[in-house]
Amino acid sequence: MSDPRIALVAEGPIDYEVIHAALRAVLPRPFVMTLLQPEVTRPEMGRGWGGVLKWCHAARQRPAGTLESDPTLSGFDLLIIHLDVDVAGFRYVDCGPEVEAMANEWNWAPLPCQQPCPPVSASCFRLETVLNSWLGQEALPSHQALYCLPAQCSGTWLAAAVLPAGHALLATAECNAGIESALALLPKNQRIRITGPGIPRARPADHGAMGQSQAGLHSGSVLRATPASDNRRMTFAGRFLDCPLSSQQIAGL
Repeated sequence: MSDPRIALVAEGPIDYEVIHAALRAVLPRPFVMTLLQPEVTRPEMGRGWGGVLKWCHAARQRPAGTLESDPTLSGFDLLIIHLDVDVAGFRYVDCGPEVEAMANEWNWAPLPCQQPCPPVSASCFRLETVLNSWLGQEALPSHQALYCLPAQCSGTWLAAAVLPAGHALLATAECNAGIESALALLPKNQRIRITGPGIPRARPADHGAMGQSQAGLHSGSVLRATPASDNRRMTFAGRFLDCPLSSQQIAGL
């Protein structure tokens, strides 16, 4: 049996590394993940949340109309669309007046849509509505796609993975939109650095005897899959971060 194929639409290439490592800790077998966005051959799409928005809008305009009937995605077992939760605090005009005009023309769900945190789930639910409006669908195909919404950003996942338990930055991590800036201000021996082709590592390299995954996340400790009704959710240090994998999706990979 061939390895499952996963397609990823993400804000940037480092998000690919973080999500790849997270999935390695959740999925029971090897897989191949392909980054669809950002794509070097399509620089007009850009990066960041604006690039995710443009990819979703382009997918909506293809003749297939929906993700589940899109022939360009037929070779994949699962599609993951990533968006950092801090996007809930942004405005369409932040991506330029053209995007703001498109939001009005296509009747996209409004931004900002940020809700009080905690609970972070309130903003996650609002962002799901925004993403659905970009795609022109009421909901994602339940067994073929999912949203990955790190709160407040994928930098939170890195912090939870590499900082020691009880670190001050972890106390309010999922509600702290400035955590990536805070990570950059840590003492040199605690910072996350890049080694090799876009692979984040922690300094120091080892916080204990835990196995370290490809992107510097410890697959046996702070990152783990925990059952939540019919879903498996990637959870850090007992906190909810929205990237649900249903039992049927896991079984199908």
